[in-house]
Amino acid sequence: MKHTEKSPLAGKIYYLKEHLNNEDGSRVKYLVEDWWDHLTGESWMNANGNPAALKYAMRTGLSKIEVPTDDEVLYGKIGIFGHLIHISEIDVEAGEVEV
Repeated sequence: MKHTEKSPLAGKIYYLKEHLNNEDGSRVKYLVEDWWDHLTGESWMNANGNPAALKYAMRTGLSKIEVPTDDEVLYGKIGIFGHLIHISEIDVEAGEVEV
């Protein structure tokens, strides 16, 4: 299903689920920009040569945690770098968590 509207998570920072923690065990913060297909007009599966899509495909394909193969995929930033994250890998809004 292609998303016709911006993600309700857009513009907010979320913690990712535990399996995506940093090597030191600290939580990862993810700034959501929008659904990948809403931003680009196509599925991440058709984004040939896009580094974020390639990394996502390799990460989810080799993961011990099953991630659905669909277009419920968000584009956002971890630090300055763009990443694709499946909606099921979002944990909670960073503002809702005591640090």
